[in-house]
Amino acid sequence: MLFRQLEYFVALARERHFARAAAACYVSQPALSEAIRKLEHELNVPLVRRGHAFEGLTPEGERLVLWARRILANHDALKQEATALQSGLTGELRLGVVPAAATTAALLIDPFCAAHPLARVQLETSLRSAQVVGRLQRFELDAGVIYLDAYDTDDLTVTPLYSERQVLIAADQLLTGQSDTISWPEAFELPLCLLNQGMRGRQVLDEALASHGLAVAPQLETDSVAALYAHVATGHWASIVPHPWTQTLRPPVGTRILQLHDPVVRSRIVLVTTAEEPGSVLARAFVASAAQLRLDDLFSQGGPDRST
Repeated sequence: MLFRQLEYFVALARERHFARAAAACYVSQPALSEAIRKLEHELNVPLVRRGHAFEGLTPEGERLVLWARRILANHDALKQEATALQSGLTGELRLGVVPAAATTAALLIDPFCAAHPLARVQLETSLRSAQVVGRLQRFELDAGVIYLDAYDTDDLTVTPLYSERQVLIAADQLLTGQSDTISWPEAFELPLCLLNQGMRGRQVLDEALASHGLAVAPQLETDSVAALYAHVATGHWASIVPHPWTQTLRPPVGTRILQLHDPVVRSRIVLVTTAEEPGSVLARAFVASAAQLRLDDLFSQGGPDRST
């Protein structure tokens, strides 16, 4: 059995198409198909359902692709560990984060790269918590940043990062007469733009408000943090965002940040990695770096109520 055969098998399971899998592996389609046939012969089980085109994996293939992913992940981890013993950390750390943590990812990556200048980071910021967890379990990511309450993390190593709370950001002209705090009913009277309901950050907000008999109906919904800030910058919109954004992504000029009360909406953001030992040396180093940051202290020192 060759690692190359396992790589082709995993690529086919991921791409669900022979030509795309071959392109991803930089080989011809006949070469990929033949390698998988040889793997089937060696394992003595059918892995792929074939017709005129790829029709999916067999039940045996669905089971064995999990082993193939694990073997390849351990192979990569072994090479990274051996290289680290000789010349320090090298290779690529694959990091997936939920949109709410897209801006704070820089605070995690910067010290890691400073400590390990030969390491590279591939960052994805548009994933849902379920996608992060699933891709960790399939060894397609090395680490992820998710909401702690979103999904079962029993088979993952969890490192707490910070507690986010929701604050209101709006132009001064929309907040005439307001102090440094605002109630939710008062916030609802403003022209609001929020993340859409399919995103966990919005779900956390809606669930917390529903428990107090409140509901928000924004005039604009989006999946983009940048779009929220751009609308607030016009001076005609307000938004409700996690307070770390106001520390890592400076609010538009002429805006104020107000604490929301009754209720104060909080959520735990955590770093997750596979619990398998020894695991990726890059992931271990990233967790060690993140654990030293004390992000809760950093955000509280900056304060969410800074005016711009």
